[in-house]
Amino acid sequence: MIETQQLVGTWQLESWSIGFADRDEISNPFGEDPRGLLLYSDDGWMSASICRRERPRLPENESPRKMPDSVKAAAYGSYFHYAGRYRVIKGDVVHYVTQSLNPNFPGTEQLRHAELDGQTLVLSGKDEVRGVTRYHTLVWHRAPQTSPAEP
Repeated sequence: MIETQQLVGTWQLESWSIGFADRDEISNPFGEDPRGLLLYSDDGWMSASICRRERPRLPENESPRKMPDSVKAAAYGSYFHYAGRYRVIKGDVVHYVTQSLNPNFPGTEQLRHAELDGQTLVLSGKDEVRGVTRYHTLVWHRAPQTSPAEP
């Protein structure tokens, strides 16, 4: 069973796949080669961000607040983020969401089953959308340590 101290650090996303209870189909919501960072601090905070590797860029020299909603939706629809407190309970990790790009996430608890194999962390969970149960699997690898001067 995973323990809190094993999670502490930075993780880089390898993949995010979704299976469906009602059909034999696998979805990759941010493509086959997404980018992502998952941070777990030793004082109980976490932050997760995921995006498509190739994202549409916003027009330069223009404030995003003044751009058409369709332009912003195309750019922001390729990115996902939430953050908050976390706790490990019997091999599962619970994320207590306080901030999110999705306005429906704050105040929710995101339950993830955690499996650790060396430097690979697999988080899995499920949700229901329009009456269909979806099964999420996210594969993360521990990020290499860098010095503060390195990018």
